[in-house]
Amino acid sequence: MIWKRSAVLRFYSVCGLLLQGSQGQFPLTQNVTVVEGGTAILTCRVDQNDNTSLQWSNPAQQTLYFDDKKALRDNRIELVRASWHELSISVSDVSLSDEGQYTCSLFTMPVKTSKAYLTVLGVPDKPQISGFSSPVMEGDLMQLTCKTSGSKPAADIRWFKNDKEIKDVKYLKEEDANRKTFTVSSTLDFRVDRSDDGVAVICRVDHESLNATPQVAMQVLEIHYTPSVKIIPSTPFPQEGQPLILTCESKGKPLPEPVLWTKDGGELPDPDRMVVSGRELNILFLNKTDNGTYRCEATNTIGQSSAEYVLIVHDVPNTLLPTTIIPSLTTATVTTTVAITTSPTTSATTSSVRDPNALAGQTGPDHALIGGIVAVVVFVTLCSIFLLGRYLARHKGTYLTNEAKGAEDAPDADTAIINAEGSQVNAEEKKEYFI
Repeated sequence: MIWKRSAVLRFYSVCGLLLQGSQGQFPLTQNVTVVEGGTAILTCRVDQNDNTSLQWSNPAQQTLYFDDKKALRDNRIELVRASWHELSISVSDVSLSDEGQYTCSLFTMPVKTSKAYLTVLGVPDKPQISGFSSPVMEGDLMQLTCKTSGSKPAADIRWFKNDKEIKDVKYLKEEDANRKTFTVSSTLDFRVDRSDDGVAVICRVDHESLNATPQVAMQVLEIHYTPSVKIIPSTPFPQEGQPLILTCESKGKPLPEPVLWTKDGGELPDPDRMVVSGRELNILFLNKTDNGTYRCEATNTIGQSSAEYVLIVHDVPNTLLPTTIIPSLTTATVTTTVAITTSPTTSATTSSVRDPNALAGQTGPDHALIGGIVAVVVFVTLCSIFLLGRYLARHKGTYLTNEAKGAEDAPDADTAIINAEGSQVNAEEKKEYFI
């Protein structure tokens, strides 16, 4: 009885181990995404396998591989690796019809399975821009449409102008006839101006199948517009006797024809001095008769435009040389000094004398300079008269005092006169000076 009980226990132990090992065996798979036309690798792994077979089947439940044995005749399907722990196969040149759920089966009791979903991305076709007709006139409304087909999922379209994205666009998505891919279109509306001429408008298609390299379509705009005109003088301050060049700068599309120059609404009055060369007007030796309004007119097939320039010929400025003032100041100063040291009458006469060479070479009087000289002369004259008066008054008092000396101690007038007359003995010592 003991032996039978031991055998039964051993049997249940082995069965438990087998059941435990079977429960620890699970196939592992992963979903796969591939671009249409690419190659998909389907891998099934088992960490614990006691020599149990593995099998791959397609969404139609057709067996592709059973261990290392190929079951479906499809040249696109190949064996990558086969072992007790892994079964990997490859599907090349994948099409949209290959998309679906694939099954890996582990033939245990019961059979265990794992699902792997194969996603096939539809690559969008190269985009095309329509709606542009060259040329476009300035101010017209332009409508451009960008379209691409065959994308799965639906592609995204973006617009760029001068490398700046335009957001305000219309977007339309339609399902293709195969009910798997999409056709996407986007419309851009804007009003053109002359700054749009030569600008590249770009339609860009973004899709996950493009590997961060978007597809683009480009349309270069051609805009026709009326000319714009501007006159540029060769000098900002034209002077008499100098030459002057007026340049007529005109821009337009089509390119403007040769420009037309007029003066004060009529033809150029002096063709010998006013020479037109291309877009330039050359005026030789300016004079006052050249003053007036000059007009430049440019024309193309779209329209006409003009610009005006008002010419004012300025006089040549006078230049005063410092060397012509120095002799005048020196002469005036010397003359004034001599007049003060002689007499008032002579001073009045000589102070009115003018040096005829004082302002030689000067085309006009400098009133400020003359006023300054007169002020200096008057000031020096007054100072000299004041000093001379003080000098004469002082010396005259001294003379009178010396003349009466010796008579101040006399008791009466007669004695004083006698004493004063007695002093004539020393008359040789007295001298009188006149200035």
